[in-house]
Amino acid sequence: MIAGVVSISGAALFSFALLSKVVEKMVSLSVGIMLATSLLHALPEAFESGADIKSLFATLLAGLLAFFLLEKVALLRHSHHHEGDGHHHAHGHDAREAGKSGWMILLGDGMHNFTDGILIAAAFLADPEVGIVTALAIVAHEIPQEIGDFIVLLNAGFSRLRAYVFNLLCSLLAVAGGLLGYFTLDQASGLIPYVLVFASSGFIYIAVSDLMPQMQRRATLKESVPQVFLIALGVAIVVALHAF
Repeated sequence: MIAGVVSISGAALFSFALLSKVVEKMVSLSVGIMLATSLLHALPEAFESGADIKSLFATLLAGLLAFFLLEKVALLRHSHHHEGDGHHHAHGHDAREAGKSGWMILLGDGMHNFTDGILIAAAFLADPEVGIVTALAIVAHEIPQEIGDFIVLLNAGFSRLRAYVFNLLCSLLAVAGGLLGYFTLDQASGLIPYVLVFASSGFIYIAVSDLMPQMQRRATLKESVPQVFLIALGVAIVVALHAF
């Protein structure tokens, strides 16, 4: 619980203080963070776990299709009409429509937090000192990911308070994962690779399906250069923390 509160509060402080005024531009940073977290951290960890590779790829496929269907059935459907498309839309239409992806980011983040809880429990059962170090490591890698999530939620039209509260509620899934890991470690550990892959499929889908198309709508050279730089910065942040 402490790891979740600290990481989310740290990310919120940074996001609200520095990024809220330029949130549309900072979507690029979120894309870099989300893709790097999924493709360079979570998925390699899942595939190196010894779980059946075909089953993991099947989970990735199922996850991508599941998030697609969530959008498609209008639970979280994203409209591709935007303020600059020649149609008549009220100001702020883009943010409200893009915001449907906010619920998907919360779902993926909740599942990721669940696996973090299992990992912390496993570490504490091995050695309390290892558990503390593991919790600190999770805080370190969660902060940039949560910054990315906050950017998506603010871009989605969530208020600061609403974004913070929903992210905080998602963090409670780490507590659920910790309890499950503590009492049923063998079975819970076997779930980790699959939950990581499913959560990663959500991050990848949101980045590629929702955020990148937003960035492509304004594809002038003046706007494209900062986008590429911020994506690279997001990747570099995740790589640096993972190496550390």
